[in-house]
Amino acid sequence: MLEAVVLKPEDEPALGGVLMPEDVVDMTTETHISVVTYLITVFGLLWCVWIKMNAGGLRSVARSCGVAIVKVGRAAREIERKTFHLCGLLVPAIYQLLLSHGWSRWSCRGICWAVTAAGWVFDIARINVPAVNAWFATTPVGLVMREKERTQLSGACFFSLGCTLSVHFFPPNVAICSIMFLVLGDMAAALIGVSFGGEACVVKLGREGKKSAEGSVAMFLTCFLVAYTLFGQVCLAEYAAFVAALVATLTELYEPFGLNDNLTIPIFSAAAMAWAFGRIQECSVLAAGGP
Repeated sequence: MLEAVVLKPEDEPALGGVLMPEDVVDMTTETHISVVTYLITVFGLLWCVWIKMNAGGLRSVARSCGVAIVKVGRAAREIERKTFHLCGLLVPAIYQLLLSHGWSRWSCRGICWAVTAAGWVFDIARINVPAVNAWFATTPVGLVMREKERTQLSGACFFSLGCTLSVHFFPPNVAICSIMFLVLGDMAAALIGVSFGGEACVVKLGREGKKSAEGSVAMFLTCFLVAYTLFGQVCLAEYAAFVAALVATLTELYEPFGLNDNLTIPIFSAAAMAWAFGRIQECSVLAAGGP
């Protein structure tokens, strides 16, 4: 029988005390969370390799998936750009690997903050030093950047900050899931939205009316499946998965406070997930006749 994950005593509560470390004990098992995280990461990286090897045939791939001819070119470019983002799955995989080998959460936080700080320093230099910007534009990352990102902070900066804040404030399993929401959910929204957006529902959504219902549905379903796969062993996990997936989808759709969704999706979805699991455990205690 698998043993449940037990956080170290020095690990403090989640943001706002919503989910205490002892509440996480029965959420899932270390083996389960590790296997699911590693499998998703491996499949994501294999997909990256496959796309890289077939980059020249992405138009054919898009067309074979039923993408309209007028959308094939843009869909192929979006597939190449978003597929690169799957490398972000290495963040939760490495985090879980370090924890399972005895690293403390404080050590993992330190690594995250160091990487984030280095990334921001480099990106600020890229924006302000033409030579650095010109060199970066020739790298694999620079080649898939959006045009507007060439003269402003890249999404990678906000991605690293969002992941770091999630790792810092929330229990490991919740942080891992929220980062997967960002990587997989946002990718699903972009690919489905670009490829099929406006075909089933012509109504445009989002702050600027540029998002599609198809993309939002794809993101919600992806996030829900990810959360339910990670926490399927938990009673009423579907409730927490639904709440967190809905919050992640709405965050991607409306970009609250005008902040980059690479920053807000992991934070808001982690907070929603922590709150939902807290409610589940509170109701379980009350049902059992507790205080």
